[in-house]
Amino acid sequence: MLYRRFGRTELKMPVFSCGGMRYQHKWKDVPQWQIPRDNQQNLEATIRRAVELGINHIETARGYGSSEMQLGRILPKFPREQLIVQTKVGPMANAKEFQRDFEKSLRNLRLDYVDLLAIHGINNAELLNYSIRPGGCLEVAKKLQAQGKVRFIGFSTHGSTDIIIQTIDTNQFDYVNLHWYYINQVNWAAIEAATRQDMGVFIISPSDKGGMLYKPPQKLVNLCTPLSPMVFNDLFCLSHSQVHTLSVGAAKPEDFDEHLKTLDLLDNTSDILPPILARLEEEAITTLGEEWVKTWHLNLPTVEETPGQINIPAILWLRNLAIAYDLLEYAKMRYNMLGNASHWFPGNKADKVDKLDLRQCLSRSPHAERIPRLLVEAHQMLAGKEVKRLSQS
Repeated sequence: MLYRRFGRTELKMPVFSCGGMRYQHKWKDVPQWQIPRDNQQNLEATIRRAVELGINHIETARGYGSSEMQLGRILPKFPREQLIVQTKVGPMANAKEFQRDFEKSLRNLRLDYVDLLAIHGINNAELLNYSIRPGGCLEVAKKLQAQGKVRFIGFSTHGSTDIIIQTIDTNQFDYVNLHWYYINQVNWAAIEAATRQDMGVFIISPSDKGGMLYKPPQKLVNLCTPLSPMVFNDLFCLSHSQVHTLSVGAAKPEDFDEHLKTLDLLDNTSDILPPILARLEEEAITTLGEEWVKTWHLNLPTVEETPGQINIPAILWLRNLAIAYDLLEYAKMRYNMLGNASHWFPGNKADKVDKLDLRQCLSRSPHAERIPRLLVEAHQMLAGKEVKRLSQS
């Protein structure tokens, strides 16, 4: 395994982390006796495999149902100093509830302390306020740190780049968990901000949210040759030294295997990546048009600025992916989450776009005339059964 300094924490962080949201039994708390033996055995085998590989960063959350409780049956079997354990607790208006949730996490994990505690989901201004205001969740986290129950404090986010940078610029956090990968690079400015503060940078879900790369379309496979799309994406992310670790949401022990192929390639990224990157860009230009590829994202309105709270940037982005790379299944999954995922993926679908006047909110876009038609086209292409977040299932 390769390791990188995790910012000012000085932790020796493996470039792959073992994410804890796919191997648990339930997305809600259940009594321990309800955990099927085969499910617990699989989880423990996955953790043992991770540690054998040197993937000693185990990451979970209070919101991941039975994950913490099931991990509590295996983590204490390892020498504590060998592990980097992270859990996450959502920000709340009542900081005492935040503390109660953390204490439950610690009991579930059967540990005396966690190495990393993240405030989970600072996704908008209200949740940021809950976190950093006097008497808020961050203040509680710092008290837990002073008591020796937490070593380092960070935050996770699905929010806009502006909110992420605003949170980073408080200089109150040691690390950040955020989304950034080949198909969605909008948060690069946030990574740069984190680097300026010497924060650890953890990439959330690069293989799932990064395109469901465990079942890629043939077109994407061809474009990424000689690498698999998963290895290409890993290599793309880790070729940037500002990125310290990628989450592998392993559901079984062998889920690490494809990612491991990345390790021997990291010294040759300057030779391996440019031809693949060129093919991907060329295909996007061929299918979507060069002007659109280079300017579609300019001056688009936020969800709050848009009539009907349509998430125009996300919908156009998903349309691009479906057309350019045949990522239709991924685009449908994300599109049909709109209107159903609150601040984790805000805004609505384009099903009512023909009844709305978008002229004012699009007035600064170079594609103002085209976009309403493209939104209708995207809805026709992507609409289907509503999709819930995993934690809602």
